[in-house]
Amino acid sequence: MGTVGLSFGSPMSGTGFDVSSTVASIVSNLQSVETPWKNQLTSLQSQDAVLSNLGSLFSNLSKDLNQLTDFQGVLAQKTGSSSDTNVLELTSATPTAVAGTHTVVVNNLAQTSSGYLAPVTNSSDVLSGSISIQVGSGTAQTVTIGSSNDTLSGLAAAINAANVGVSASVLTDSSGSRLSLVSGTSGKGGNLTVTSSITDTSNSNASLSYTSAVTGTDASLTVDGVSLTSASNTVTNLIPGVTFQLLAPSGSGSQVQVVIGNYNTGVESAINSMVTDYNSLISAINAQEGNDSSGNAEPLFGSPTLSLLQQQLLGGLNTQNPNGYLNAVTNTSDALSGSISIQVGSGTAQTITLNSTDNTMSGLASAINTANIGVTANLVTDSTGTRLTLVSNTAGSGGALTVTSALTDVTQSNAPLNYNANSSDISSLTSLGISVNNDGSLTLDTTALDSLLNSDFSGVAGFFQDANSWGMTFSNMLTNAGASSSTGVLKLAENANASVESNLNADISREESLISVQQKLLTTELNSANEILQALPSQLNSVNEIYSAMTGYNSNKG
Repeated sequence: MGTVGLSFGSPMSGTGFDVSSTVASIVSNLQSVETPWKNQLTSLQSQDAVLSNLGSLFSNLSKDLNQLTDFQGVLAQKTGSSSDTNVLELTSATPTAVAGTHTVVVNNLAQTSSGYLAPVTNSSDVLSGSISIQVGSGTAQTVTIGSSNDTLSGLAAAINAANVGVSASVLTDSSGSRLSLVSGTSGKGGNLTVTSSITDTSNSNASLSYTSAVTGTDASLTVDGVSLTSASNTVTNLIPGVTFQLLAPSGSGSQVQVVIGNYNTGVESAINSMVTDYNSLISAINAQEGNDSSGNAEPLFGSPTLSLLQQQLLGGLNTQNPNGYLNAVTNTSDALSGSISIQVGSGTAQTITLNSTDNTMSGLASAINTANIGVTANLVTDSTGTRLTLVSNTAGSGGALTVTSALTDVTQSNAPLNYNANSSDISSLTSLGISVNNDGSLTLDTTALDSLLNSDFSGVAGFFQDANSWGMTFSNMLTNAGASSSTGVLKLAENANASVESNLNADISREESLISVQQKLLTTELNSANEILQALPSQLNSVNEIYSAMTGYNSNKG
C-alpha cells in the first residue's frame, strides 16, 4: 500500500488545508487493496459473457437436432400432389403415410340427405300438428307444435333445440316460405325419414307435407383398383395416413394420380441448419484460443473448459451409428453367459462364446473386437442401464449385420439379452455428405444428401432416430455439455465463476464498509486539526498582546 503525504502549508498562515482532497487521497490509497479483486471480477465477467454465448449456440444446435430426432419432426412430414385438383385435393398426411403413388377413380360424391315442407304464403301463419324425424337407422324423434313454436321460425328453432340430428331453417322466395331440413350426417347413414302431420291453421288447415330433395349417398371410388365407399367427401385413411377431399366425379373412369412423397426439402434444410449452427459453435470455441484485436488473451484462453468441449464435440461427430444393440443390463458387473452369432453381409457367421474371463459386458465387447470379424462393439450407458452396440465396419447394405443372441444375464435370473436391429444402414456423417474440415468445422454436400434421401430415406431417419443412433447420441452429448444440464460442462463453468464472483463481491463490499467508517473518522479528525491550524494566528496574537501588556514591550512593533 502506498503512503499519503499531508501538506499543511505555513502553520501561521491561518488558511489550514483542504480536508476533502486529503481524505480523498487517503481513501484512494485504502481502496487500492480492492484493485486485484476488481480485476479478477472483470475477467470472470468477460468469461461469463463468452460462456453465455456458447450456451446459446449449444441451444441452437440442440434445437436443430431435435427437429431431426423428433418422431413427429421434419423426417415425419410428407409432401403430396394430385394430378387433377378439380376432382381430388390433398388435405394432409400423417407420419404413418408411406411415400408412393396411388391411382384413384371417383365414381360419385357423397351426398347429404335433405328435404322441405310445403310452403306457406306468410311466414307468420299459425301452424299445428307434429313432425317425426328419423336419421338413418336411428330412433324417430317427434316435435309437437305448441303455442310457443306455432310458426315456421318457431318450429325450426324447436327442431334445432331438440338435437334430433338435423339442421332446420326457413327458406323464403316468391312462392312463399318453407321449412328446410338437412341431415347432420352425410352419406347413406344420414338419410332422413320424415313424417309430417302439420297443418296451416291460417290457411284452411292446409297440409304441409314433406318432400325429400336429396337422398343421402355414400361416395364411391376406387383406390389402386380396390372399390371403396366413404360417407363423407373428406376421405381419411383409405390411403393410410392420408386425408383428401373429393370435389367431383372423375368422369368416364379417368384416373387421378395421388403422389405421397417424403419431405426431402425440409430435411435438407434442417440438416443444413444443423451444419451451419455447428460451425458457428466451433468457430466461437476456436476464437477463444488466441488474442483479441488488441493483442490481449481471449477470456477463455487456456481454459480446460474449451478443450473439454472440443473433445466432446469431436467425439460426438465421429460416433459410429450402430446397426443394433443388446438389451441393457442394470450393472456392468453382472455376470453373463451364452453366445452370440454375428454375420456381416453375405459373409460367414462367427460365434463368440463367453467364458469365465470375458463374462461381463466389457469382456463381451473386448471379445467381439478381438475376434476381428468386421464389427466394432461399444458400451453405451444411460439412465436405463448399459447396453452393447454393434457397428458394421462395412458401410451400406453390404455391411448389414445378421445377429443371433443366446446371451443371458446370470445375475438377473438369466434374463435374455436379445439383439435389437436398428433400421439404418448409414454408419457415419460421411454417408450424409458431411465432411469434417481441419479446423473442426463441417461442410455439407447437398447433392450427395439429396441422392441419399431419394435412395434411402428410411436409413436417414434411422440414423437420427433409432435407439442409440448417431442423432440420439449426439443430441444427448449436446444436452450434457451445454448449459441446460445441471452437470453440463458449460453449466459447471458458469457455476464455478458465479461462486468466485460472489466471494469477490463480498470481499469488496466488506472492504468498502471498512473504508467508509475510516473515511468518516478521518474527516472528523482532519476537520478538527484544520480548525486548530486556522486558529493558530489568532491565538498567537492574543499571546503577543498579553506579553506586551505585561512587559510593555510591543513585540509586533515595526
